[in-house]
Amino acid sequence: MKIGILSSGGDCPGINATIRGVGKTAMMHYRMDVIGIHNGFTGLQNRDTEVFSERSFSGILNLGGTIIGTSREKPFKKLIHAEDSDKPDILVQNYHELGLNCLVCIGGNGTQKTAARLAALGIHVIGIPKTIDNDVCGTEITFGFDSAVSIATEAIDRLHSTASAHKRVMVCEVMGHHAGWIALHAGMAGGADVILIPEISFDMQHVSRAILDRARRGKPYSIIVVAEGIQLGSKKHPADHVAAAIEEATSIDTRVTVLGYIQRGGHPTPFDRNLATLLGGHATELIARRDFGRMVCIRDGRIDSVPLADVAGRPRLVPADHDLVRQGRKMGIFFGKE
Repeated sequence: MKIGILSSGGDCPGINATIRGVGKTAMMHYRMDVIGIHNGFTGLQNRDTEVFSERSFSGILNLGGTIIGTSREKPFKKLIHAEDSDKPDILVQNYHELGLNCLVCIGGNGTQKTAARLAALGIHVIGIPKTIDNDVCGTEITFGFDSAVSIATEAIDRLHSTASAHKRVMVCEVMGHHAGWIALHAGMAGGADVILIPEISFDMQHVSRAILDRARRGKPYSIIVVAEGIQLGSKKHPADHVAAAIEEATSIDTRVTVLGYIQRGGHPTPFDRNLATLLGGHATELIARRDFGRMVCIRDGRIDSVPLADVAGRPRLVPADHDLVRQGRKMGIFFGKE
């Protein structure tokens, strides 16, 4: 068999480990041929590919980014120009002309949605969920998430010392798209006093009141972790709005740190390397069994798979009664309206 591998959407720690997991399992165990498709679905559209050898996967397990590049090309997106209307047909044609028996699509919600639509056109597809946001439906965790949480937690740890020294409120904004998984996990691990996520409503007056209450109880500084997906005002970063509102309401010096893209860069954690390797290996097993049209996943703590059609386009959000939320509330951490 001959398989193609592409990564689509934002970069993420662990993509190269996944490519390695798919490629080495395919070559060493199943004797398959493997090609890399450059720059996501753009590469399949332009037939920009390379033939992988075993040597192609040497030294990439711990590398961030992706050796085959990525792009945010969405071939099924609402078409603006008439010349783009044949993109899906071109992808199908190139898939067959390249002699592929399966296309492995590494990516987040948008990628899995595209993969499902390609499967509906008759292409054999296997999806592998990838995102630091951890918001892909059908899996309990995505690789890249643990790496992002580790980076964010270290940053929050460092903010404690400067907040304490200056008796300030420090507002740290983390990524996550429309989900609060990174903010919740990094905020709890980093000892935040307030955690604001899109899934739990809050009022800035209540947030400011919580900060003043801490000051009255002899807590001279506070750490606030904000998910980028919360909707507040017209400012580019919600953390700016939060900081301005707190400073106006409390007169406490307040500063903002926006972590941004450093959460997506650098080496994957050991957990993400192993998770990516397992997901990549299972993807190849599905191909060998010709069990196509599925996304590999973690379910009940085990490697599994689900139909692409069941998960595509359905984001996974933080439940309001998540264990970390309930435990945090018991410890006095403020999440929103009580």
